[in-house]
Amino acid sequence: QVQLVESGGGLVQAGGSLRLSCAASGGTYSRYAMGWFRQAPGKEREFVARISKSGGSTFYADSVKGRFTISRDNGKNTVYLHMNSLKPEDTAVYYCAAKSRDYDQQYPYWGQGTQVTVSS
Repeated sequence: QVQLVESGGGLVQAGGSLRLSCAASGGTYSRYAMGWFRQAPGKEREFVARISKSGGSTFYADSVKGRFTISRDNGKNTVYLHMNSLKPEDTAVYYCAAKSRDYDQQYPYWGQGTQVTVSS
């Protein structure tokens, strides 16, 4: 019942920036804890960043800490991933995900993904 739609992916040069958006709709909760994941060709899906329902708590994978910023606009029911200083190894399909409670272990709701390609 929860629909997530990512947008903002594209092709950028190394060192460039990109902002991904994820719009949420449906469901019975007013807000969801949300996260960003990515999957590169031939590799397993990996965690990138997460943000609490209130937006007051964030956490990042070591590989992106200091370069990526997750944020949310609860008025628009949208979560963002600001990506700076992009590297070729950041190339992947990026997915947003949502869960009902901050302490839930799994993310049951997923978007369709958006491609990010970083050229060297």
